[in-house]
Amino acid sequence: AVRSPAILPFFHAFAMTCVMNWSLSVGAEMVLVPRFQPEALLKLMDRKKPTAFCAVPTLFTALMNTPGIDKYDLSSIEMIISGGAPLPLEVRQDFERRTGAHIVEGYGLSESSPVTCVNPPSRAKVGSIGLPIPGTICEVLSLDDRKTVLPPGETGELTFSGPQVMMGYWNRPDATAETVIDGRLHTGDVGRIDEDGYVFITDRLKEMIIASGFKIYPRNVEEAIYTHPAVRECAVIGIGDPYRGQTVKAVIALKSGETLTTEALCAFLKDKLSPIEMPKIVEFRADLPKTAVGKIQKKVLIEEERAKAALQTETQS
Repeated sequence: AVRSPAILPFFHAFAMTCVMNWSLSVGAEMVLVPRFQPEALLKLMDRKKPTAFCAVPTLFTALMNTPGIDKYDLSSIEMIISGGAPLPLEVRQDFERRTGAHIVEGYGLSESSPVTCVNPPSRAKVGSIGLPIPGTICEVLSLDDRKTVLPPGETGELTFSGPQVMMGYWNRPDATAETVIDGRLHTGDVGRIDEDGYVFITDRLKEMIIASGFKIYPRNVEEAIYTHPAVRECAVIGIGDPYRGQTVKAVIALKSGETLTTEALCAFLKDKLSPIEMPKIVEFRADLPKTAVGKIQKKVLIEEERAKAALQTETQS
């Protein structure tokens, strides 16, 4: 029997589509989990033997860092879907080793009802969100004019057109005009399409850091930081810098019992990042702010930095 734990809240487009609607469409059993508690979920999966599992990256991370995970049997899982945010390579590899199953990434937005891309399970590409689903066209537009369609391999803003694209935001014509242009849904995500048609996300357009005129993609920096064995979670943001315009800050939560200094981290990253990408400020926290679905809230971190800067300006004046 097909069995899937329902951990993500159904009000989120990812859970509604890939857990609730999918389970109903194939007659799968949903095991409802009212609250995410890592050890309790591992016990449930060991007992219920699910065959499918949908989660966001932070949930995979939390499970992998649960003490005593080795005593739970996760081998019944045959299909794993990750969505909601980019999945760090280290987290993917760790979870796949534990289960023996491959993680398939997909992509969508509420504005696209929500699915636009998914990896074919038998032909998935690591790091890709997959191929556009039937009837959907993905195009990469120049970041300079938001009009020029770029060829395969070049990076720009991802846009989608197809029957699932929304007509517009309710009573928000200005917002609609900025998002749906010439029938294309502008996602605000930066990415590329390879020669085989697979789509890759580089970063969020609004989260891209520009330091001394250089474009820095936070995800590249985060991927490098995640390779450090002491790191549990991290988020990289751009903060104001009077000389460079912006500079790179990393906010990091460590695994239980681990210690790490800024100096040791930068030494570790020296051969993985260019000097302009290297975090200039590192902050260690017990946990990172998250949404109800479990996505790391970079907006909260950015707003905190803005509040600090405003307070500093006020104090100086």
